[in-house]
Amino acid sequence: MKPEDVAQYLQENPQFFESYADMLSEIKIPQPYDGRAISISERQISTLREKNKLLQEKLHELINIGENNDTIGEKMHRLAVSLLEFNSVEELLHGLNYNLCEDFSIPHVVMRLWYLNDIKSNQKRPEFSTVSKTVRISVESMRKPYCGPQVSDDIKPWFGQDAKYLQSFSIIPLRRKRTIGLLVMGSPDAERFYPDMGTLYLERLGELVSSALARLERIDLEQIIDEPPKI
Repeated sequence: MKPEDVAQYLQENPQFFESYADMLSEIKIPQPYDGRAISISERQISTLREKNKLLQEKLHELINIGENNDTIGEKMHRLAVSLLEFNSVEELLHGLNYNLCEDFSIPHVVMRLWYLNDIKSNQKRPEFSTVSKTVRISVESMRKPYCGPQVSDDIKPWFGQDAKYLQSFSIIPLRRKRTIGLLVMGSPDAERFYPDMGTLYLERLGELVSSALARLERIDLEQIIDEPPKI
């Protein structure tokens, strides 16, 4: 008789051990760790304990993930409120950098925008610097934020002297009806932005910033139009 036949018989006849209950304590099987022989019932208890331990560990992991998501959600809410309070693109650029640094511990943040043509001529900030066609095409083709250890040679210099210390990056497209720019975050921690990480909150960050920029574009354009001509 093959082992498979024995296993099949026991599966098809679960009442077997009711008729031969003593066998549960008489049959000895190797203990998986120290090689000591134990009864089937002891092995069952040991297996249940192992499963319970794994379930407890998984439960703690899920609780930690939930608590972490709650914390991030609260920070995203504060950011959204702040974005609603900004009255100009200039305020947004200052405030966003401050918020990401203080609330999310991301001190290395750069942004490039290529849609505010009328405002661009009135701005000297690096956010309005010319962006290469390669970068624009790449960002426009992105379906979700990028996370990983590399950014293009066109982007890395935007971080200035800090670029050589950065080990991981996140690139977030900024879009409304079209791509209007990109937000890039860098970290000296190689595990801060890694390829397999979830991007839900990064996508939400991009949506919040894009919406705020679209709203402020209209405000700033109105201010420019309403300015009296210089004589």
